[in-house]
Amino acid sequence: MLFFFNSNKMFFLFTLFFSTLISISSNSWLGCWIGLEINLLSFIPLISNSNNLLNSEASLKYFLTQSIASINFLFSIIISLFLMKNFFFNNLISILINSSLLMKMGSAPFHFWFPNIMEGLSWLNCFILMTWQKITPMILLSYYFNMNFLMIIMIFNVLIGAIGGFNQTSLRKLMAFSSINNLGWMLSALMISENLWMIYFFFYSFLISIMCFLFYMLNIFFINQMFNFNINFSIKFSIMINFLSLGGLPPFLGFFPKWLIINYLILNKLYIISFFFIMMSLIMLIFYIRIIYSSFMFFSFKFKWFKIFIKNNFLILINFFSLISLLGMIFSTLFFL
Repeated sequence: MLFFFNSNKMFFLFTLFFSTLISISSNSWLGCWIGLEINLLSFIPLISNSNNLLNSEASLKYFLTQSIASINFLFSIIISLFLMKNFFFNNLISILINSSLLMKMGSAPFHFWFPNIMEGLSWLNCFILMTWQKITPMILLSYYFNMNFLMIIMIFNVLIGAIGGFNQTSLRKLMAFSSINNLGWMLSALMISENLWMIYFFFYSFLISIMCFLFYMLNIFFINQMFNFNINFSIKFSIMINFLSLGGLPPFLGFFPKWLIINYLILNKLYIISFFFIMMSLIMLIFYIRIIYSSFMFFSFKFKWFKIFIKNNFLILINFFSLISLLGMIFSTLFFL
């Protein structure tokens, strides 16, 4: 559903963006909490649809999980006012605040709501949930994080994101687990530097936007739809490039931010974590390649009643973005010369 022709949706979309600015520009934890609440109350009208039961269910689940996270966050802030001077409690409060923010963004081990809610959303809402909704919790996390706790969370994210993607037939759930995996990389980038996190987040958002746009245009929600129907070869090629780029295969654009993170991890002598991250990325690539391989091999299925009409402008745009994904790595390496 396009938001741009609906004034109500446009209003809530504006307040969604505005609430993020409130949170990240606030100078108190209470101001951050207010921004998070406005964000929650703006996103629910965007995802709820009275004609679709899945959307209504997703909006209710989202409200409940985010409310629990908000209560935890507020509780942690109130406790911190009284017990901040004690070192043990200071450590405990940082873990509590971190946990509530991780739950807000759907990080492992608080991730169980994330794939289920993704399953009930349109591709545009999926894109917002996977990208914009992560900005506020991430920036708040950078203010006050427990290093040892986040190290464990990073490993959990990368592991669950990689293993959870197996045996998934739904593309939305697959993208959800891909998002959880990338969240592990983003947390490691956040621990190193905020600038590195911004670079990674920008590249990740760019690749996710292409994928969501492609699936929205083709009206694809499940893997079998990719090889049952007669889809234009150039579109299949674009899907292949962007999937491999999202997985972080070296010639493509998606490898560049991962390369930067691996470089910094090795410089900080975190060899085991960097090795683990690379291994989990390979697992991600396995099930991306499985989808691509199937869609290319089952190219002969053709139904007379099925036609996909995509305007030439959109096709040119898709091919242009795919070219950026393909050649982006070559241009991005010039920064190091």
